[in-house]
Amino acid sequence: MTPVRIITLLLVLSASVFLQTPVQHGIQVSDLNQNVSACDDFYEFANGGWRAANPIPASMSRWSRRWAAGETTKDKLKEILEEVSAKKSPKGSVEQLTGDFYSACMNESQANQLGAKPLEPWLADIDRMKTVADLQLMIVRFREVGIPGPFGFGAGSDTRNPNDVIAQVGAGALGLPDRDYYLKPDQRFEDARTKYLAHVAKMFVLMGTPDDQAKAAADTVFRIEKQFAENSLDRVALRSPKNTDHKMEFAELQKLAPDFDWEAYYRKLALPQGTVNVSQPKFMQELNRQLTATAIADWKAYLKWHLINAAAAWLSSPFVEEDFAFSSTLSGAKEMRPRWKRCVEITDGLLGEALGKKYVEKYFPPAAKLRMQEMVKNLRAAMGETIQNLDWMSAETKKRALEKLSTFNPKIGYPDIWKDYSKVVITRNSLFDNLVAARRFVVRDNLSRIGKPVDRKLWGMTPPTSDAYYNPLLNEIVFPAGILQPPAFDMTANDAVNYGAIGVVIGHEISHGFDDQGAQFDAQGRLNNWWTEEDLKKFQAKTGCVVDQFEGYFVEPGLHHNGKLVLGESIGDLAGAKIAYRAFQIAQQGKPPLPTIDGFTPDQQFFIAWGQFRGDATRPETARLMIQGDPHPVAKYRVIGPVSNLPEFQQAFQCKVGQPMVRPPEQRCEVW
Repeated sequence: MTPVRIITLLLVLSASVFLQTPVQHGIQVSDLNQNVSACDDFYEFANGGWRAANPIPASMSRWSRRWAAGETTKDKLKEILEEVSAKKSPKGSVEQLTGDFYSACMNESQANQLGAKPLEPWLADIDRMKTVADLQLMIVRFREVGIPGPFGFGAGSDTRNPNDVIAQVGAGALGLPDRDYYLKPDQRFEDARTKYLAHVAKMFVLMGTPDDQAKAAADTVFRIEKQFAENSLDRVALRSPKNTDHKMEFAELQKLAPDFDWEAYYRKLALPQGTVNVSQPKFMQELNRQLTATAIADWKAYLKWHLINAAAAWLSSPFVEEDFAFSSTLSGAKEMRPRWKRCVEITDGLLGEALGKKYVEKYFPPAAKLRMQEMVKNLRAAMGETIQNLDWMSAETKKRALEKLSTFNPKIGYPDIWKDYSKVVITRNSLFDNLVAARRFVVRDNLSRIGKPVDRKLWGMTPPTSDAYYNPLLNEIVFPAGILQPPAFDMTANDAVNYGAIGVVIGHEISHGFDDQGAQFDAQGRLNNWWTEEDLKKFQAKTGCVVDQFEGYFVEPGLHHNGKLVLGESIGDLAGAKIAYRAFQIAQQGKPPLPTIDGFTPDQQFFIAWGQFRGDATRPETARLMIQGDPHPVAKYRVIGPVSNLPEFQQAFQCKVGQPMVRPPEQRCEVW
């Protein structure tokens, strides 16, 4: 037997032993608030003790064990980066790239000495613009390094043939979170507009612009952005794939926005002309109008602002502090994160698979991947049972739903093939040059896929990311190594805890394939109706129940969730909890019953694990921001919303009809 085969066998055997080792610890009893009944307020019962003892840190907008775990991951990444930056490594190696990038980022004194000088060549080129052709060349330059411009452009799967990658043209950068901040009369939007105008003007002043000219520039920027906002879809409309599916040939794109030189744009970016999807045609028509209706001097102000805004966090302290000051008015964070943490985040953001490779080597053992694979198998089996047992769906639609489930592609931990960053020129001499080089790589890596078959091995998140996702076009569910740690996933915890935490997350992502958006994509990832007409009507009636439920959840008096905005995520949580509970039962088949621990039955531990994983404390400002644009509900309602519909929860805690955590039978929601 070769040494490689011996090592492989030992790894498998050690993983198997790890999986077979009895694991007994249950939920975090100290996190509970047992002065509150689980049947009255499960959010407070499951996690109220932890929140009371652990107030939100000044630099954070949300806080829970889950968020704390994400911050601990950054501590681990910091250790890796400090280790690789302390030694000289071969040029182009992951150690050299990440170590030198981090070192340059940590050189705050150099950033303070330079002030805004790194932007001066760009600003000078913007000032030299005289014609629409010059403007378009600058828009290309912005795109090449990922600076937000008046429209978005990148690669994406064709919704009608997801094996092909085509160009995707979308609405462009707004300085405020979304269109409603420009258009709605509510006081919170008025306040945001006032603060935004002051912020933009302050940034121009920091660049050396006189106060009156800075104010005029801010007014110009806002006027242009507002006109774009008026021609943009709102967040709910954007959730419908059909609203953003406008596939056309290159010649049609030229007709849609004839005053933009698309041939020159494609030529400069070295792209093949071909099929393109324009997500918001009305927006592109507005762009076409503004190309000639808006003076070049006004375009200069707009581009300068988006350049400054993109770079501000990495310039000298006055820019960094003003950038944070405005963001904190939206998020409520009281204190800037330390520079080392921001440098870890940007290294992960731009060189994520290089840094992620080091992270996985150190912190993600093979045994963890094996246990996750077993859980995913059980969750898929539970979803299959659920579909087969539906009394409202016809055999024809069930067959297609099961076909879609069978084609799910789970990705766990890290990519099979790592990205090659070796040609990216990173040094310790200049953070700004490194940012440009890394962003240029990211953009080129994306654009190079246009006109080619889809690469199903690519990942949309970096390995250290504490999150997960579902991609309907590839029909894949993805769980990076960063989320596979306590409290989501714990190799020393029993199945009740793991199925209640990461199990519900797995179920959530599987359910996205069958939520109001995912249900519009078939087993091949095509935007294609696979439902009978009658079944689709029944499904939409069931999703309407979830909309109504979340419309009734308020974050403060007069401000409630938009049920249509959070519909997909709420279906995911509801179905995720249901099928994770069933998968937990499947996992226990043929095994000795799990014990009651600390007075809590296995079923109670399952649901408490969900409450403890998801039970964030959230700042009021962040809650308002989420209500406006986040498709996820705030944590309190992610905890209590799903379980209040589940008879299994009611039975586990012996809740009675009429208690707050038991929805009346006529209002109970069940989609899957």
